[in-house]
Amino acid sequence: MAISKELLDILACPQCKGHLELEKDGSGLVCHACNLKFPIVDDIPVMLIDEATKLNEHSK
Repeated sequence: MAISKELLDILACPQCKGHLELEKDGSGLVCHACNLKFPIVDDIPVMLIDEATKLNEHSK
């Protein structure tokens, strides 16, 4: 089960409150403003800043 469009519309980056984009492979949610990727575990987005990974510059 993938993340629904309705859920994606209401989720925001916990750091900057900006827009999140779903990765093409469904592995996480990306905030391009903060350059962070929040993982999705068992179809549940983990929206903790400490659990996010920093994106490298080539992933933009």
